[in-house]
Order: sequence, then C-alpha cells, then structure tokens
Amino acid sequence: MRFITAAACAALLAGPAFADPSADFAQLIEEYEELRAERDVNRRASQGDLEAAAQWPDRSREAVEDWDAAMAGFHGRLQGIDSEALDSSEQASYAVLDHILGQSVALPGTVTARFPFTNDSGFHTSPSFYAMSARVRTVPEAEAYIARLNALPDSFADQRAWLEEAIEEGWTQPRYIMDGVLDQIRAQIVDDATESELYQPLANLPSTMDEAERERLRAEGLAAINDEVLPAYRDLLEFFETQYVPASRDSIGISEVPGGREFYRALVRSHTTLDLTPEEVHETGVQEVDRIRAEMDEAIAQTGFEGSFEEFVDYLRTDERFYAQTEEELMMRASYLSKLADDQMPAFFNNLPRLPYGVRPVPANIAPNYTTGRYWAGDADTGRAGGYLVNTYRLDQRPLYELPALTLHEAVPGHHHQIAIAQELEDVPEFRRRAGITAFSEGWGLYSEFLGLDMGFYQDPYENFGRLSYEMWRACRLVADTGIHYMGWSREEAESCFLDNSALSPLNVTSEVSRYISWPGQALAYKTGEILIRELRAEGEERLGADFDLAEFHDVLLEDGALPLSALENKMRAWIDERAS
Repeated sequence: MRFITAAACAALLAGPAFADPSADFAQLIEEYEELRAERDVNRRASQGDLEAAAQWPDRSREAVEDWDAAMAGFHGRLQGIDSEALDSSEQASYAVLDHILGQSVALPGTVTARFPFTNDSGFHTSPSFYAMSARVRTVPEAEAYIARLNALPDSFADQRAWLEEAIEEGWTQPRYIMDGVLDQIRAQIVDDATESELYQPLANLPSTMDEAERERLRAEGLAAINDEVLPAYRDLLEFFETQYVPASRDSIGISEVPGGREFYRALVRSHTTLDLTPEEVHETGVQEVDRIRAEMDEAIAQTGFEGSFEEFVDYLRTDERFYAQTEEELMMRASYLSKLADDQMPAFFNNLPRLPYGVRPVPANIAPNYTTGRYWAGDADTGRAGGYLVNTYRLDQRPLYELPALTLHEAVPGHHHQIAIAQELEDVPEFRRRAGITAFSEGWGLYSEFLGLDMGFYQDPYENFGRLSYEMWRACRLVADTGIHYMGWSREEAESCFLDNSALSPLNVTSEVSRYISWPGQALAYKTGEILIRELRAEGEERLGADFDLAEFHDVLLEDGALPLSALENKMRAWIDERAS
C-alpha cells in the first residue's frame, strides 16, 4: 500500500487556484542547482570534495543524454511558472534560468558534444588548465589528483566516441584548423614526465608535508603520467592523425554540415541572447565597420602621419618602437597597465570586489595557437585569484599600442571586475553567480575598452588607434562570422575585413579567424552586447542630464550578475525611468 504525505494531501486539496509561483520556482531552482552541483566535478573538487577531485567531467553518452532530458524537463516546468508573479530578484533569476535552459533545449549536448574542441583549446588542453588551478596541499588531495591522472584514458575514450559519431554524421571540424590542434596534442607528449604541466601540482607540494610522503606521491604521480597520461595523449594523436583529420571537412562554414544552416541560426540566437537573424547581425557589422573606420582616420590625423591607411598600418606593424623586446618587458607592461587601471576604479564604481587578480603568461605549450589574451576566473571561496593571461609568443605580433585596451577588457574594469562582482552576489541562486552569458560578459569587456576614454587611459593617438583597432576587430567579427558560416565566404574573404580595416597583426588575424571557423557564433556576442550597453548609457545621459551618475549606472548594470540582453535592457530602462521621475 502506498501512503500520501500530509503535505502532498494539502497540495492536492489546494488545487491550482492556490498555486504559489514563488514556491514552485524555488523548488525548481533547488532541484536544478542540486543536479548542476552534482555534475560539476571541477567545482566540487575546488571545494574540497575528494571524490570529485579524482574524476574528470562525465562526457559519456548516457551522462549527456540524461543531462539533456533533465534540462528539457526543467525548461518545461519553468514555462508553467508565471514570471510576473515573482519579485524583482526572482524575475532576474527567471530570465537567466530561462536563457540557460532554453539554449540547452535548442542546442542539446548530444549535438554540441560533437565539437569538443576549437582551434586553440578543448578537452585535450583542459587537463593542463585544470592543473594550473589545482591546489594540492594534503596527502588525500594529492592521492585524489593522482587518481584523476589515472582516469584520463577513460575520459579521452568518452570524447573519442563523440568524435567518431561526428565523423559518421559529417559533423567534423574543418581541416584548416587541424594542424594547430595536432600541435597542441603533441605539446602534451613530453619525454620527461617532470616537464608535463600535469606534474606541477605535485612538484609544488608544500614543504610542511612529510618528506617521505612527498616523495611517494611524486613517484606515484610520475608513474600515472608515464603509464596513463602520456599513452592516452599518444593514442589520441594517432586517432586524430589516422582517422579524424582524414575525415575532417574541406569547407570552413558550419552551414556545410547536414542541417548546418538551422544550427547556425540557433547559435546566433544563443550567443546574442536575442531573436536575431544572421542577415541582421551581418548588416549591423557592416554599419559598425564604416563608423569605426571614420574614427580611425581621425586618430591617424592626430598622430601627424602623412600617408594612406595602409601605409600607417604598415608603419605600426614594422616599427620596433611599438613592440616589446623580451617576454619580461611585455609582462611588466601589462602588469603596470593593470595597476593604472586599478587606481582609476573607485572613480567609476562604488562597488568593488574583494577578489584580487594576477597577470600571467599564456602557457607555452598552447601559446602558438592561443588568442592574444584571456581572463581566467578566480574563486574567493577557495582562495584563487583571477588571472589576466597575456600571450608572449611571437613578440613581433603583440603590439604595445593595443595592450591598454586588452588590459581594460580582460582585467579591470572588464572581465575580472564583472565576474568577481557576480561571484560575490548574496541571496541569489548559485547559477546566478556563475552564469556564463557571453553577450553580457563580453559586451561588458568591450564596453570597458570604451570606458578607457573616460578614465584617460589612452596616452596618445596611437593607443587610441589601438582601441579603435580592437573595436574594429569585434565589428569585423559580425561580418566575418556570418560570412563564413551563413554566406559561404572563404577564409581570405573573412580575413580581409580585419587586414584592410585594423592594425591587428597577421598572426592575430589568422588565429582569430581560425577561432571563428571552429567556434561558430560565439564571436557575435561581443559587439552585440557592447552596442546595447553604450545605447543604454547614452539614453541615461540624455534623459537624466546632470543627474546621470556614471558610477551608479555601472553598479546597477552589474549588480544582478550576467543577464540576457533583453532582461538587461528592460532593467536599465526601468532604472532610467525611475531616476527621471
């Protein structure tokens, strides 16, 4: 006999007329967060869960299908909750969760798992990045880390199964990017296991640990690398060389795979968080290219240079004064600029995060195909600072006049500030603190480059031209990404927008276009988000006049963490209306 609880009986008697949207939403969030936390082994490991620290994320077919089914179920339940009946904080949570779950349904894991890598990173480089942030301080933590090393072959086997399915379905990555991917895999195969990135957490065991234990753990770690990790990478390299690369496609646009055009339209909606078509995004890009190019011509005139745009860019690309002579010089310049930005922050923000950040070089084994800079999020809960990564490979391709804009974007007031503020939110679900909504976060990063004008950060017309060149970079992304993946453009056509309208180095252009080829749609988020943020600021300045407070505008914009752009627009227009009244 099955008994019904008193609570369930009361719920049945109450009926739908007495439904509580807030309670239903809270229950859905609790279940979603519980499943999400269970699956996020890296997060659990960082919080001290030794069982999780001994595992890699489960990418088996069963796990991915279960996740897809769970997300579809959550999304269906969410649609049945009246968001208008929720309070303002709950409505923000609803908007974020609706975006996350909606994209999980539109782009399920069983589809996206076919592309577990891009031109510069992926499942094959994630072990190195995990090792960079792993904090191994005790014997149990070290033993769990060694267990994770031993589990790498099984993790690669799960990924290989998805790649084999991708080959069968014609959903491979383009052959054009594969030489770089092969180089990344080869870079992990070292002759001496002590030189492996994965050994470093064990090499840096604390001196307070018993010496005999340190030696035992290091020996076991080296054995794991020699017996499991390196053979796994060798097998992976052989698979790529003999099976995947020969089956990779000659085309570069995702529209060339079966069902690729509809897939790209879904990617556009996902990465912009708006109901936009590829054609609309492309046209916005064309307009932005024209606008920014006019501003670049003005900046050139301010330098006093006499000559054409092409001659000016050639001058920037070839004059040694614009380039660091050593890796240390580049890192020192990036560190100096970071501190200059720190010094300006209280004038533009009332709310500053507690978490610090550092300036770090991109690891040498991935630097040749890696982007020019990136932010690596920290975690105050586990004592890990954020990281502004600077690529020191090929110094003649890393101009100093672009470094101020890059620093503002990746460090502060860009990614570190925005992400650290979100992590410190109180009384919100955990997914709000860590929501990865690219259009918001990258839109904010690009807006931060623009904010450098208010901060007086650009010291001469060359650095301002570098800022404009970076803005042109993101505008050309709208043109090139849609051109490649929807309009049948060649790589040369895509690269021409960057080479003809910016001072980006040829190496940077090649790396970036390779990234867009291998990661369709993601590059559309930056300009889309930045355009909206600048429009909202301009509207606030116009309507509020002298009463417009820029620091308050920034604080309000960031105070709820990352939001879909439609939710951000509604929120900020409501704030402007309230201040205007």
